Amino acid sequence: MKKLLFVCSGNTCRSPLAEGIAKKLLPKELLNEIEISSAGSSALEGSPASSQAVRVAGNHSIDLTNHSSTLLNRTLVKDVNLIITMGSKHKKTVGVIEPTALDYTYLLTDFCDGEEGDIADPIGMGMGGYEETYEVLENCVRELMKKIESFDGWKK
Repeated sequence: MKKLLFVCSGNTCRSPLAEGIAKKLLPKELLNEIEISSAGSSALEGSPASSQAVRVAGNHSIDLTNHSSTLLNRTLVKDVNLIITMGSKHKKTVGVIEPTALDYTYLLTDFCDGEEGDIADPIGMGMGGYEETYEVLENCVRELMKKIESFDGWKK
């Protein structure tokens, strides 16, 4: 089974939302072939998703109430086959943890038209900011899911 990991900073907003969206949008024929998870480069292990992320996700039929944050670490990085980061600093952190992992690490915006660079962190931006971030994430993850089966950037 291939393993896909989304990475942000605290693993309480962007990456859990991206994980939830990806699980919702993953083509049915790939459900038993791709495992999707998330982690944070500076996560406090075991923290729940932010209340705003839970609410925004719920508005889109995604349940984050049982999410528990995971700290990005070398074992996790080496265990997955594809890493998708929310920002360039997260990608750099992956490279510091395990330089060879940069061969299978990409920015989420690499997969979507009309978006480039980092996905904005919605912390402190209120519900409107979370909803905007959700929309960007959904657009980018939808494009990623269209390409996922034929994508050749997975760890070899």
